[in-house]
Amino acid sequence: MAQNRAARLAPVVEMAERAEREAAVQLGHCQGLVSQAEVKLGELERYRGDYQQQWISEGQRGVSGQWLMNYQRFLSQLEVAIGQQRQTLAWHRTNLDKVRAAWQQRYARLEGLRKLVQRYLEEARLSEDKREQKLLDELAQRLPVRGSE
Repeated sequence: MAQNRAARLAPVVEMAERAEREAAVQLGHCQGLVSQAEVKLGELERYRGDYQQQWISEGQRGVSGQWLMNYQRFLSQLEVAIGQQRQTLAWHRTNLDKVRAAWQQRYARLEGLRKLVQRYLEEARLSEDKREQKLLDELAQRLPVRGSE
């Protein structure tokens, strides 16, 4: 009977395994998006640093008003892009946390189902062992005792 219960749970376990695998794939995808956003933010910040270094170099030689206006406009646009990229990164991290929580729930459900199936199989094994022992005991009682012949 316990083995029947374990067998009946097999499709449920398969569905839980599939759901856990899909969640793991989604988690990996989201981790990749976070990494890409971090790389892009780092590139933008490095570019800003390089651009500011150019300002220092050019500024020491003297610059025209037009160059200064172009520099400030571009730097402003770069700051906006960095701000947007920080928001994008924050969104991806928040999404990653949600996806990770969903995967953890699916993983925990799968592990719970596996433990339940294992318990049912263990119960079936113990029941079968008891049945065999009972059968052996009955057979042993039917055998003639050799010492009393």
